Amino acid sequence: MSVTEPGTVPVELLDAVRTKHRALWASGDYPAVADQVIPSLGAVLVEACGVGPGDRVLDVGAGSGNAAIPAALAGADVVAADLSPELLDAGRRRAEERGAVLRWQTADAHALPFDDGAFDVVLSCVGVMFAPFHALAADELVRVTRPGGTIGNVAWTPTGFIGEMFATLKPYAPPPPPGALPPPLWGEDEHVRLLLGDRVTDVRSEVRGLVVDRFADGVEFRDFFKATYGPTIATYRNLGDDAARAAELDEALAALGDRHLRDGTMTWEYLLVRATRA
Repeated sequence: MSVTEPGTVPVELLDAVRTKHRALWASGDYPAVADQVIPSLGAVLVEACGVGPGDRVLDVGAGSGNAAIPAALAGADVVAADLSPELLDAGRRRAEERGAVLRWQTADAHALPFDDGAFDVVLSCVGVMFAPFHALAADELVRVTRPGGTIGNVAWTPTGFIGEMFATLKPYAPPPPPGALPPPLWGEDEHVRLLLGDRVTDVRSEVRGLVVDRFADGVEFRDFFKATYGPTIATYRNLGDDAARAAELDEALAALGDRHLRDGTMTWEYLLVRATRA
């Protein structure tokens, strides 16, 4: 499996991707997804990485703080970094409600504005997986982690529910930028190990399942994601006025939800990876 080599992505392309992705994740209401569908996922990652008082922690692709806020509540000194200011604003409100103190900074996972080795723990909860140039993003995760520090990541697997959802969206979605890799590849153990390489040791990975009980049927799942989730919104916008194609996608997403629902619950598969910076 090949990955985009670091340093080969043109600056103009990176700038265009930043603009597009900032708008994509600001559309809809991703904080509602984090709060209503995956509220426990960030805390799982924080616990797995052993975050504790005094740790310098960076959450990459932090969104509205699904992992950053639990890390701060564990006593860590946390920076939540995300490309979309709108998500960071939502995170600030959530942190205040929960009594968490942390810093929020607009940043691109491809080019983090932090010094080498600045953090004890660098983590990402279904965040960095959406940076399309995987090698660049992985390089940055490693670079800002101190030697002996921890890198932790949670990503949806290609074979799990969200992986299937992206496969369902793909025929209807706008084309990815040149050199981009699919987000669910971060949910493959082999791919992540290749990205991190010999710059890390003690790599531990495990596939887990998140129980989701937010949806009564596939139609409710589809309509929620059409209203809240940036990649789904962008896919429907790409169809423009093509009502027939939109109806096809409507049917496919509802069917996907129904296939995975059992007694009002789904299990969404994800890969949890922890590694030590060499």
